[in-house]
Amino acid sequence: MSRHFRASFSCEEDLLGAVKKFRASGFEIDDAYTPYAVHGLDEAAGVRRTRLGWVAAVLGLGGAASMMAFQDWVSAVDWPLNVGGKPLSSIPAFVPVTFEVGVLAAGLGSVLAFFVVSRLYPGKRAFPLLDGVTDDRFAVVLSAADQSFDESRAEEISRTYGADSWCLVDPPKASPRRPLAAMRWLR
Repeated sequence: MSRHFRASFSCEEDLLGAVKKFRASGFEIDDAYTPYAVHGLDEAAGVRRTRLGWVAAVLGLGGAASMMAFQDWVSAVDWPLNVGGKPLSSIPAFVPVTFEVGVLAAGLGSVLAFFVVSRLYPGKRAFPLLDGVTDDRFAVVLSAADQSFDESRAEEISRTYGADSWCLVDPPKASPRRPLAAMRWLR
């Protein structure tokens, strides 16, 4: 059973300083919640760059290639029509539709991959973190799953950086499902 240590802050500078100190002290940062994007928070928390761009590129190129092949097959093999003596396989005529299908495949595939990796599926129950978080509060969540977690040190760092509240919380009884094994590498 994984436990979490949660600390709430009133301003972004306090959160950013606390996250840097938590990471320097060897704590595992699960997540940070803010009402708006905080510059430098990803680097401070040690978040890796996402691979979602690569997924979009592969899906876009795959969609474009499959559409180009489909159009070529339809115009040259399945339903050949000689229009004004032009060649049956006229690549320049296929470019607009190929581009549009590539963009569509990249967009839809990226959204689907994002939902799978983020575990945002229909019917998922949301568990409240702390009151006011993502409204006007900032919060950091540390993993306290192992026995080596030093709660007193975490409280000391929280107090040093002006945390309004902190607590050690057990997870809810109905935990969210894990992402598909094939999609874990996207993170």
